[in-house]
Amino acid sequence: MRIAERLSAVKPSQSLAVNSRALELKAQGVNVTSLAIGEPDFPTPDHIREAAKAAIDAGFTHYTAVPGIPELRKAAGEYFGRHYSVTVPAESIIIAAGGKHAIYNFAQAFINPGDEVLIPSPYWLSYPDIMALAGGRPVAVHAGAECGFKVTTAMLDEHAGPKTRLLILNSPGNPTGVVYTQEETDALVQWALDRGIFVLSDEMYDQLVFSPAKPASVVSWFEKYPEQVAIVNGVSKTFAMTGWRVGYMAAHPELVKKMSTIQGQSTSNICSIAQKAALAALTGPMNCVEQMRAAFQRRRDAAMRVIESWPWAVCPKPDGAFYLFVDVSRCYGTTARNSTEICTLLLDKAQVALVPGVAFGDDNCLRISYAVADEALSEALARVGGTLSELA
Repeated sequence: MRIAERLSAVKPSQSLAVNSRALELKAQGVNVTSLAIGEPDFPTPDHIREAAKAAIDAGFTHYTAVPGIPELRKAAGEYFGRHYSVTVPAESIIIAAGGKHAIYNFAQAFINPGDEVLIPSPYWLSYPDIMALAGGRPVAVHAGAECGFKVTTAMLDEHAGPKTRLLILNSPGNPTGVVYTQEETDALVQWALDRGIFVLSDEMYDQLVFSPAKPASVVSWFEKYPEQVAIVNGVSKTFAMTGWRVGYMAAHPELVKKMSTIQGQSTSNICSIAQKAALAALTGPMNCVEQMRAAFQRRRDAAMRVIESWPWAVCPKPDGAFYLFVDVSRCYGTTARNSTEICTLLLDKAQVALVPGVAFGDDNCLRISYAVADEALSEALARVGGTLSELA
């Protein structure tokens, strides 16, 4: 069968694949605990669900403007003002079907064939494939556990070239949970702008930052240099709304128009009901977010106490999101030689689903999501530790 050549370099999402396998085993009666999927285990807050119900009852069930309903674009722009004291005008906001969709549309509107894209590694697994689909060439800039998973300008210098057009930043990071300080973020952005390199900042987890760390954003840079900076965010992680599929991007109005053209020829508008729910999220109370954030921090701390007792594991303490990226390469040998084989072993023997680090650009590691109930997390980590200790 004829398949488009551009798909030859694109891989299916390994995190979703692992979760699917875990669900299959559960359906067979196997007691599997999945620490593989990246979504909060909390229900969407009541006031957001009520807004969706009200939209249905009001008959708000027809097409809307492609880039989003005006009030949601305005609210997304004001989100930055609410949290970072820089309000983004509505014409610089586009609403998409999740952050991934926004990044995809951005890549299609910005990347030309042969453009090189600097992607700090470990990276969210969709970045390289999205850029490749647009004809770009992903260039990984690796910073391992020994570097705290943080890249520096010196590392970027080693990988930048005459074809470098874009730098992707992600903080808090998936899969590492790493949080760049505002000063560290500013240094990376300044490095890029000095070289004429566009910056795309993925701030999807910006409200899931654990004290004493603080959220950082590039929105002040966007205010000054809107032709060189864009920001992607959304309601999925902060408000436990993964299934609602609403993300947004702050970008130059001309870029927003081009992204809207792409969106108009693919999805058209985002679900009208989900947009009303997102509006309630962005304009409503934040106490629900604080409660979830506190639970994630508690789980992070409990999980770190367990992992720090594993003499064969290395895991820099994350300051945000809900992931641990654990270097278990000391366990590699004849039984399991890489992160994929380790994850297969853990699924079969410990009945715990994790995502192999190779999917994120670091085959030494495993990603653990602690977006599960405390007791389930504790029991799963005990099984993981018991299995891997036999290999070390």
